Amino acid sequence: MTAERPMIFDFRAALASRERARRIGGDRFLDLAAQDGLCDRLAAVTRRFDRGLWIGETLPSAMRPFARAWSIVDFDSQEVLNIDGGPFDLAVSLYSLQAINDLPGALIQIRRALKPDGLFLAALFGGETLRELRDSFAVAEIEISGGISPRVSPFADVRDMGALLQRAGFALPVADVERLQVRYRDFGSLVRDLRAHGQGNALAGRRRRFLSRRVLNALIAHYSAHHADGGKLNATFETLYLTGWAPHESQQQPLKPGSAKTRLSDALGTVERKL
Repeated sequence: MTAERPMIFDFRAALASRERARRIGGDRFLDLAAQDGLCDRLAAVTRRFDRGLWIGETLPSAMRPFARAWSIVDFDSQEVLNIDGGPFDLAVSLYSLQAINDLPGALIQIRRALKPDGLFLAALFGGETLRELRDSFAVAEIEISGGISPRVSPFADVRDMGALLQRAGFALPVADVERLQVRYRDFGSLVRDLRAHGQGNALAGRRRRFLSRRVLNALIAHYSAHHADGGKLNATFETLYLTGWAPHESQQQPLKPGSAKTRLSDALGTVERKL
């Protein structure tokens, strides 16, 4: 990570959130849903992978059949992948890119770890995730404190991720999205789920003080009034799936400008008129 890049996330705070999640051992249904999404996308690839690189902590058993052998590695405090061995023909990330400050740099490291025509798949939270919580925090803090403090992590926008993959050197980049609406009986249930998933506030600019009772009450009141249905609180979770290939000469290449042999008007059955 370059020294000039602003620090958005606090590595120690993100690590502490993940360690707390391991101690809690709750139902990590978001991880399981994203894991299924990754498996579905891998199952659609008509190729047997030899060496897989799992970017994260623990390789799920459902992922093992997709490669003959796996190496497990994660980003360190300097956002470096200390990879032993390689190159690999498959790399997979399940939310391990979530609290990375230099996401383009992380993607470049992954691409360099792949063989030519190697596949990269990742799942990370998208921009609509926890939009209800973000809105309620903003309204409550403006009402009580007169300003907004960093409370909910920023999430990637699906419209930007394809370009980011291309910028990192991946060929045939694809970014698609799945949304999940979860309903909670109370605000405490939402907080417990976020902690169980290791999604505590890891922002570098977060306030270190506990949330005041007045702000919390205002937050819950706004959430209940504007983001509830039938007495249940709604929470949106959006998962982005990224797919990219390490470049190889056998891959499809875009045609050069002006090389088309058929007019678009002929294909559409219309008459071309000059402006």
